[in-house]
Amino acid sequence: MNRCIRAIVPIALALTVGLTFAGEGDDKLAEPLKVFAPLLGKTWKGEFKNLTPEKPVFDVARWERALNGQAIRVLHSVNDGVYGGETLIVWDAKKKTLAYWYFTTAGFRTEGTMKHEDGQFIGHEIVAGAAKGITEVKSTSKILPDGRLQVKAEYLKDGKWDVGREVIYKVAPDAKVVFK
Repeated sequence: MNRCIRAIVPIALALTVGLTFAGEGDDKLAEPLKVFAPLLGKTWKGEFKNLTPEKPVFDVARWERALNGQAIRVLHSVNDGVYGGETLIVWDAKKKTLAYWYFTTAGFRTEGTMKHEDGQFIGHEIVAGAAKGITEVKSTSKILPDGRLQVKAEYLKDGKWDVGREVIYKVAPDAKVVFK
């Protein structure tokens, strides 16, 4: 389960850049954050691919406008609170990039940036704290033709990049983010 949980670190973050168009309420967001407008006020639920029905792992993420539209806040939890985290995303004017900070219930945190490339959004994070030896995370996300979000992650551990997990998310209005 620990490896599955570590996969969530980039998933919530990669999801944040999953859409490339503005939507309702985008006039209340800082210009660089308008790409996130379609995600706001929605809850997404994703199931990890390649897991057995006996041991399912799912992630629920809630998207909100924060700090008077100068930030995006994402709360998420895995398997009803086994693990969770909070992400704040802002525009870093000095670096001219989306920057984010992710704080976890496992006691570690990450700091990262995101960019758009070849129709996908790519996140890169540096891990601080005890994350079972993982020091960096890379993630990619894209919108599938049916509107679901596909997120993939890989980790740098012991100097080697390792394939992480893939999660497919869909809107789930009744799903709840749970913290214990």
